[in-house]
Amino acid sequence: MSTHILTVDLGERSYPIIIGRGLLSGGFDLARYMPGNHCLVVTNETVGPLYLEKLQGCLAGMTSRSLALPDGESFKTSATMQTIIDELVTDKAGRDATVVALGGGVVGDIAGFASACYMRGVAFVQVPTTLLAQVDSSVGGKTGVNHEGGKNLIGAFHQPNVVLIDTDTLSTLPDREFRAGLAEVIKYGAIVDIDFFAWLESNLQALLDRNPDELAYAIRRSCELKAAVVAEDERESGRRALLNFGHTFGHAIENTMGYGEWLHGEAVAAGMVLAAEMSGIDKSELRRLTALIESAGLPIKPPPAGAGRLREAMQLDKKVQANKLRFVLLHSLGDAFVTADYADEALGEVLQSADT
Repeated sequence: MSTHILTVDLGERSYPIIIGRGLLSGGFDLARYMPGNHCLVVTNETVGPLYLEKLQGCLAGMTSRSLALPDGESFKTSATMQTIIDELVTDKAGRDATVVALGGGVVGDIAGFASACYMRGVAFVQVPTTLLAQVDSSVGGKTGVNHEGGKNLIGAFHQPNVVLIDTDTLSTLPDREFRAGLAEVIKYGAIVDIDFFAWLESNLQALLDRNPDELAYAIRRSCELKAAVVAEDERESGRRALLNFGHTFGHAIENTMGYGEWLHGEAVAAGMVLAAEMSGIDKSELRRLTALIESAGLPIKPPPAGAGRLREAMQLDKKVQANKLRFVLLHSLGDAFVTADYADEALGEVLQSADT
């Protein structure tokens, strides 16, 4: 498989997404994307033993240190982020230092937020090792940590210098996490690309088998779609909000369950079905979406947390404006829109149906 390079077009903040097999094993020159000769590699206790040594082979000429965080969504906190800041201070890192995130979405979000805060912003590099991070969280510059009141309530937009995606890292990804990543892949087809959605229906088994060619295409197409949306709306003032399809419900599920009980992609999968039901799309299209999510081994309804608890969790969602939730809904598959114009009774019915 050849290497593919995409560009997130943000003017002077533009950066490449580099996708290929064996990029870490081949000693890819990652140092060329760093302003100075010092970097801190932030990883976790699961990924570090697998890929840290390979990554260090891509940092020729750099003075690098590493920090392994505890693994899991429950550690995506301000306290964990502070440990990264402490490490940078202890190491006397300057304004030309680079923070490198090696891991999944949790590592990327925390490390990115630390790099945005340290000295009011130092360089940041993403090396995502999970499917969800490769197709979604590593691209677009959203960084942050959770608060007990809601997911990602504390954070900043801070674009990376480069996103390096070595698809070979997916070979060590546990099956549950791989399937959770497919939820974000399905999302892109559901919101903006019906042809990609149909391709996923035809090629889902090949993806589940981790066929490298089909997997590479799914990652590349997902990144293309996200890069195009981010280029139009970097800070989510308009069109970028479409990328939150299923997330208003999904974040509420994560919050009520306790972070880490359900994986982010699992919660988003159930959230997409709820959002589609609330949209009132044609029942044949609702069945298509539900069938694809279920075939991917993902949940199609949330656990019985209680409609009241889910609604309460939604009130701290970042998409609340003027005390009104905004939802990403569907006109039809491949055609999403953002709205705060919905009947409260419709939301209540969807939440109640989730409990039955």
